[in-house]
Amino acid sequence: MPTTSALHHTATDWGIVAVFAVVYLGMFLGGLPRLKLDRSGVALLGAIAVIGLSGLPVEDAARSVDLPTIVLLFAFMVVSAQMRLGGFYGAVTRRVGALPLSRNGLLAALIVVSGALSAVFSNDIICLAMTPVVARLCLQRGINPLPFLIGLACAANIGSAATLIGNPQNMLIGSVLQLPFGGYVRQALAPVLISLLLLWLWLAFGPGARTASAPEAAGLSFAAVAEAPPEEPAFDAWQTTKGLLVAGALMLIFLFTDWPRDVAALVGAGLLLLSRRLHSSHVLGLIDWPLLLLFMGLFVVNHAFETTGLAAQAVAWLGTQGVHLAEPGPLLVVSAVLSNLVSNVPAVMLLLPHLGGSGAQAGAMLALVTTFAGNLLLVGSIANLIVADLARQQGIVIDWKRHAVTGIPVTLLTLAVVWGWMRWAS
Repeated sequence: MPTTSALHHTATDWGIVAVFAVVYLGMFLGGLPRLKLDRSGVALLGAIAVIGLSGLPVEDAARSVDLPTIVLLFAFMVVSAQMRLGGFYGAVTRRVGALPLSRNGLLAALIVVSGALSAVFSNDIICLAMTPVVARLCLQRGINPLPFLIGLACAANIGSAATLIGNPQNMLIGSVLQLPFGGYVRQALAPVLISLLLLWLWLAFGPGARTASAPEAAGLSFAAVAEAPPEEPAFDAWQTTKGLLVAGALMLIFLFTDWPRDVAALVGAGLLLLSRRLHSSHVLGLIDWPLLLLFMGLFVVNHAFETTGLAAQAVAWLGTQGVHLAEPGPLLVVSAVLSNLVSNVPAVMLLLPHLGGSGAQAGAMLALVTTFAGNLLLVGSIANLIVADLARQQGIVIDWKRHAVTGIPVTLLTLAVVWGWMRWAS
């Protein structure tokens, strides 16, 4: 008969499991029914609950947070805020839109620009800044904006996978697995470029590429052109140059030195905050604090769940069935499925503890798959939702059906590229 302490321990474990399940249900639903909670709120309350249930000291809970990831994410939010306040993203988009290009040429240019910028400045920020400008450019030219906006979101997701700073999950993977920046870029660059090309080919020549070419045929209206665009900072050459110099210096440091990425990025952010023209409150006001809270909350919840031993037992059982998560096939399938069930950041947090010692190839596979899989469904990534929300403000509706026409085939094609490239590279 078990002792009282054993029973207490078991009850605590199952309480943690229940909290873990509710938190990840919230990740899947985007919140909890009947409660005014988003994913960040759910993660924060989950962390509070497991600390209360387990009696985990606050100091231990804090130690479960991967601080280098949080610092790196914060620092690049500052860099991206600098570029946004300097009007860089809007200016680049308008410059591309002014080029004398055909529809397919313009589509290619926007895909390249979106993918390249996302590799450095984060996919969510690029979609936030470029979507209103792209929508208005398309409506003013009299062309259907849907392929351009969906292409923007997909290209931002794909391009962000090219580096370990392009999106939050890559930052986490690089930090936890200690992946070399240059080595990762060499592994990821080819699949990213091939995938961007496939995205353009699908949008330019795939089924439906020539149908509903005008806004009216797609059920859209030119009325949005007359509306005032969302408030957008005017282009500031000095602030943009300052941001580009810091971003360029950081890229060189990451590629050619062994300085800690989080420390270097934090110093760069500090330099940008030293400004006589941009108030620090404006820069910090553009920081995605809820995303930082989401990370910290999930770190604590996942740590508490790991202490129950149930995750290790489940992975061990899968191993006895011949399913090893560190192997390319199972990792690709599980990563893709989890990314669309609970979103890519929570999926990475769940899988990372079971990839220790698996090598750079497993880390690259996880980064590429969880990022590319975000294109499958409209709710698969925050970047998709940002584009859909901002497009709606311009009178353009991107629902899940319209997104799926591009998202599903492009995701399947790009995941096949990752699989083939990783098999060839190994």
